[in-house]
Amino acid sequence: MIYKKLIAIAAVALVLSGCSGASESAAPPPPPVTVAAPYTGNVVDWDEYVGRFEAVQSVEVRPRATGYLSAVHFRDGEMVRKGQLLFTVDARPAQAAQAQARAQLAQAQAAHANAETELARTQTLAAARAASQEELEARQATLRSAAAQVAAAQAALQARSLDVGFTRVTAPIAGRVSYRRVDPGNSVTADQTLLTTIVSADPLYFTFQGSEALLLKYQRSGTAERGAPVRVRLADEGDFRHVGKLDFIDNVIDAGSGTVRARAVIANADGFLKPGMFGNLRLEASKAYPALMVPDAAIVADASRRVVYVVGKDGTVEARTVETGPLMNGLRVIRSGISDKDRVVIGGIQRARPGQKVTPQAGKIEPGKPEDASAAAAPPSSDVALPADAR
Repeated sequence: MIYKKLIAIAAVALVLSGCSGASESAAPPPPPVTVAAPYTGNVVDWDEYVGRFEAVQSVEVRPRATGYLSAVHFRDGEMVRKGQLLFTVDARPAQAAQAQARAQLAQAQAAHANAETELARTQTLAAARAASQEELEARQATLRSAAAQVAAAQAALQARSLDVGFTRVTAPIAGRVSYRRVDPGNSVTADQTLLTTIVSADPLYFTFQGSEALLLKYQRSGTAERGAPVRVRLADEGDFRHVGKLDFIDNVIDAGSGTVRARAVIANADGFLKPGMFGNLRLEASKAYPALMVPDAAIVADASRRVVYVVGKDGTVEARTVETGPLMNGLRVIRSGISDKDRVVIGGIQRARPGQKVTPQAGKIEPGKPEDASAAAAPPSSDVALPADAR
């Protein structure tokens, strides 16, 4: 009986031993993940601001002659050139005054010629001792008075001629004209009645506010000086396609807001941009420098930290805390935390656990399409020029 029990115990032990061996042989291998060395490339840091487009030149067109408006010579909203005729004020009163001034000039010139003749006659008589010295001096004084009358009449004629010219209201600058504020037949007053406005169209200013801290950073690093490249995008645009250059930084910090006003010049050859539009501006905040980059999907948020998984030589996953930078061409700049020799998990990151082993598979990190393809094709340069009378 005891012998049979021993045989049964031995049989159970053999069965359990066989199950244990089977389970050990069926253990799964470490999960596969894709790893790659960080991509190394030259990057430029950009700071972003919100601002508004403004016209380089803006003029309120007012008449310089008082009278009735007789004609309008432009269509609302069209482009006009400098000196183009816009309005005409009834010129007949000014022309009549000009004719009167011309007649007064002729009268003064006649009096001057008569005074010259009288002086010449008196000089001849004085030489023959037939006229006194007092009479000669009186004739000379009469001639000087006549010459002054001629000069005054000439000045009056010039003023009346200007009044006639002022009845033609021309564009003081080239640009896009607004709508007419006054219709023909209405009375206008010199230097008071607003007829229309004109704004220059190409180039435009883009004004924005920057913090004192950023201004100090730029001044210490020597970046963001006048002429630094900028890029602008509108509210409905996905890329920064409008290129230009930094033109002006104000000379004082606003005491209330702690900001400084800055301005860029943006080319607008096609006239698409309009003064008053809002946009986002990127300002070059650093010179080009080499940086490590990884896909944004390879970065894990861990509370306030940003973590990247790195696979060691023995296949063990390690979590590295990194300092991230801007997103460049689909890759995130890593300022610190990893080296160019590390193998970063870029695929299957959900299967990676710190301290556990994985099966690394070689991959490659490549940059995507540049975010600002249009800007890259036409880099900012000094070709963006202001009108000569706006500099």
